[in-house]
Amino acid sequence: MKKLISIFLLVVAFSCIYAEERLNAEESDPKKMGWMEGFPPPADKILSATNGTFFDFPGLRYSVNHMREFLPTKRVLASKDDNYSVKTRLDPNIDQLVFIPWNSDELMSWEESLAANYTDGIIIMHKGKIIYERYFGGLEPDGIHAAMSVSKSFAGTIASILIAEGKIDPSRLITDYIPELSESGFAGATVQEVLDMTTAIQYSEDYNNPNAEIWGFAESGDVFRPADYTGPKDYYEYLPTLKKIPNQEHGEEFGYRTVNTEVIGWLVSKVTNKSIADLVSEKIWQPMGAVYDGYYQVDPAGIAYAGGGFNLNLRDMAMFGELMRNEGKIGRRQIIPQEAVKMIQEGGDPEVFAKGGEYPLLDGWSYKNMWWITNNDNGAYMARGVHGQAIYIDPEAEMVIARFASSYLASNKYIDPTSIPAYEAVAEYLMNK
Repeated sequence: MKKLISIFLLVVAFSCIYAEERLNAEESDPKKMGWMEGFPPPADKILSATNGTFFDFPGLRYSVNHMREFLPTKRVLASKDDNYSVKTRLDPNIDQLVFIPWNSDELMSWEESLAANYTDGIIIMHKGKIIYERYFGGLEPDGIHAAMSVSKSFAGTIASILIAEGKIDPSRLITDYIPELSESGFAGATVQEVLDMTTAIQYSEDYNNPNAEIWGFAESGDVFRPADYTGPKDYYEYLPTLKKIPNQEHGEEFGYRTVNTEVIGWLVSKVTNKSIADLVSEKIWQPMGAVYDGYYQVDPAGIAYAGGGFNLNLRDMAMFGELMRNEGKIGRRQIIPQEAVKMIQEGGDPEVFAKGGEYPLLDGWSYKNMWWITNNDNGAYMARGVHGQAIYIDPEAEMVIARFASSYLASNKYIDPTSIPAYEAVAEYLMNK
């Protein structure tokens, strides 16, 4: 029986699209495409989660702003009254800044990079003020957009908070907290190894391999699976079925596997008896004064997709980045324990990261508590999601960049060459201003 493709596959699957002829950012604008317009919409303008069209380019440029119209979700409540305030002082010089992409010898301007990466919305903050803010495609200033794997950094931050509060010991075995994993490949791994994605889990996200483990994970979370499905019924039934890689020990090398984040989502819920959606609301969104409710996509059991299911507002995401830049503070209020932010900023082991061999362009980088730590002298670190989602924090430049995008390519391997050097060019400009 042919396996149904769910959202949990599709957020990565389309990294395989390399068509020479494709619509550019302007041509694929969802407003121009006319997706889901009309009563009813024309048949060729209807996007659906049941057949996967809602996440096929260019349809994904619409759906990233409308996920809850396709899938069940759980709200992340914002603050009802004490919302943050932020000043805006736009810098007219940003668009003209130039840099050399990693994959080219030709100069590219900041403005050109936005279209190249199918940017839906982007904010630059400097010293707590918004100095750049633009929206494209289907995203509006009050809109909600899929954050994809930026969600992982929210999960890692929640775990870091609980570590700082003494509720989780990162040196203990993950099975001490989740005994249901005792017979799985996670047995013997510490909490820290799960957080740093150095578990030796046999788990492939190769969509060209019909036997890859990703298919089982996807079906366990698929709300549209057939009635005769007999496999794991939710994420937490699926995770114990994973095996360990033979002859490899936990902690030896970095391996980017979304299932690690699902384990962390399970861990924080076990410790607190609360869903990760409620924890993000309680420990970040409400005390930060977020303006807009966010939401998580959920599986058939109502379990939030911790590794890629958070959807939120761009300004709220930028303010979360600013909260991290200020080591957990907004004004004089300590929202996130400083210790939690510090342990993320310290980074992981670059040698362990490099040994994984997955990201040769990110030489000298590391990974810590579900955050990506760069190799630059400014101590920059970031959250990253497929199709171009990002939070880039540069403490030395006192800068935060938050971006939503809907590139036809999913993997950041193809987006980084025109993104990271662009971020670094803005940081250099602000430091020399």
